[in-house]
Amino acid sequence: MPFYFYQTPHWLRRCYPRRTWRIDTHESILYLTFDDGPHPTATPFVLDTLARFNVKASFFCIGANVVRYPDLYRRICEEGHQVGNHTHHHVNGWKTSTERYLADIDKASQHIKSALFRPPYGRITSNQAAALLQNGPVQQKIIMWDLLSGDFDTRLSGEDCLSICTKRLRPGSIIVMHDSEKAWPRLSVALPLLMEYALQQGYSFAAIE
Repeated sequence: MPFYFYQTPHWLRRCYPRRTWRIDTHESILYLTFDDGPHPTATPFVLDTLARFNVKASFFCIGANVVRYPDLYRRICEEGHQVGNHTHHHVNGWKTSTERYLADIDKASQHIKSALFRPPYGRITSNQAAALLQNGPVQQKIIMWDLLSGDFDTRLSGEDCLSICTKRLRPGSIIVMHDSEKAWPRLSVALPLLMEYALQQGYSFAAIE
């Protein structure tokens, strides 16, 4: 598995200042985000857990999964969570032409009505990003992250993912988790424990506006 940072370093954020890495706040607010859903097992669990703690979050959905599980997507929206575009086919921008990349995002936007976009794997070229940020039919706000939970990493346990997060929480952190098949064994352990810990530490949660 490729190397990755659990917490996005300052120098990387400075290289791409037009992308949103954290929310600028001094308040103790965290922003939970979930990528790759909807998923028939993981997404209901996430929604039930969020409801139990009375928390709102943001879901960056794959268009094809929205088409496959429309009732789950509808539930995300009806329960007051934010949604974002995560392409239609989970496209890697580094391996895709700008034209094809934008077309895939546009296809997802037919089912996901949102100005928020997160590139799968975080991989997007400068040309692709510039096209998304400019005025146009697929104009988007590019949401990256401050903290990766690592729940996609099969080398880790749920307890590992929890520890990764609790050691690095800070006001304004955008935290990435995944409501997906691959992440499920770790997500199912880490999510409720993380929420309980953060609330005990005086944090609150909000969806990205």
